[in-house]
Amino acid sequence: MIDLGTLRDDPEAVRTSQRTRGEDEAVVDQLREADERRRAAVARADGLRAEQKQLGKQVGRSRGEERDALLARGKVLAADVRAAEADQSSADAALAELHALVPNIVHPDVPAGGEDDYVVLKEVGAPTELGFEPADHLDLGTKLGALDTERGAKVSGARFYFLTGVGAQLQLALLNLAAAQATAHGFTLMIPPVLVRPEVMRGTGFLGAHASEVYKLEEDDLYLVGTSEVPLAGYHADEILDLSEGPRRYAGWSSCFRREAGSYGKDTRGIIRVHQFDKVEMFVFCKPEDAEAEHARLLAMEEEMLAKIEVPYRVIDVAGGDLGNSAARKFDCEAWVPSQGRYRELTSTSNCTTYQARRLSIRYRDENNRPRTAATLNGTLATTRWIVAILENHQQADGSVRVPEALRPFLGRDVLTAG
Repeated sequence: MIDLGTLRDDPEAVRTSQRTRGEDEAVVDQLREADERRRAAVARADGLRAEQKQLGKQVGRSRGEERDALLARGKVLAADVRAAEADQSSADAALAELHALVPNIVHPDVPAGGEDDYVVLKEVGAPTELGFEPADHLDLGTKLGALDTERGAKVSGARFYFLTGVGAQLQLALLNLAAAQATAHGFTLMIPPVLVRPEVMRGTGFLGAHASEVYKLEEDDLYLVGTSEVPLAGYHADEILDLSEGPRRYAGWSSCFRREAGSYGKDTRGIIRVHQFDKVEMFVFCKPEDAEAEHARLLAMEEEMLAKIEVPYRVIDVAGGDLGNSAARKFDCEAWVPSQGRYRELTSTSNCTTYQARRLSIRYRDENNRPRTAATLNGTLATTRWIVAILENHQQADGSVRVPEALRPFLGRDVLTAG
């Protein structure tokens, strides 16, 4: 949730954010009105309770008719308190409902617009020139015995697959490389649960506009995560962290599940858009003033990994209308895919400022020992989709695939070949 202090002090910043996202500005004034109503209701209830407490002291010191009058006044006051508390409860609920609807306030530098209005920040490496007609990753993976989508569909339905033989080994090598890099940079490696409670899924912002993407187990009232960002965010829910020595940095290795609702007909070939995949996700808890530096650090970590798999890529600043509710800013890294002749997203990193931590009650103590809301950030270090870029950019004319040098110690081979 956004900071209501910002809403009170600078409502225009929230309106500007809504415009950048292409969202309704009217909700800002509605939220302000709900906040004012709730504050007035709290003040009235507090005042009546204080009066009731003072009256109780007077009753204890009174006698006779004075006592009877005070007791009669007490009955009326008790009814007023109950009514005020009911009004406060109603105001609390109305505020909470509206508060949850307002997405995070975007960073001032975020470009306005939708999915196609991103800004390219840099390009690294020239698009791969193979000197022959490139095969796509599905043909390459099938011929190498690395990928089987037909049997994946037979067993589980569309957008499922088997990674087989060198395909399974390649994914493990990739994720182990990511885990090694993360731990070398001081991240604590985690294997989190992939089923989470509703309050954790809701707290991270995934039950809003993107709720249709999430798998739910109705009988258990649990959700399958689409990213280990969710359980990692929940790891410190309702806690006060010690950030005096710097940010808390974690790297979660997990399977992830997405329904891909609304994507029918898009990327149905291969493993670009699937229902299940594995991923190493970075997650950071820090002081709000450190969040931008941590965001740059996560992006640098992702670029370090992309350099290790030796693929051309670009970094884009995602437009406001394409941000999730929790993100104040997001950078995507897109790798060149030769068979498509264009860049495709491999990884992203988001600065969620205090939005998630406020929902999950994650705090730290400032220099005056006062509890403050922490900031959270996330970024993907490697995922199954990276196999697409590795196979296509390193394919050779005979159908084999050269293994990037950094992956060789984890894979135990220099070239992937059929048979």
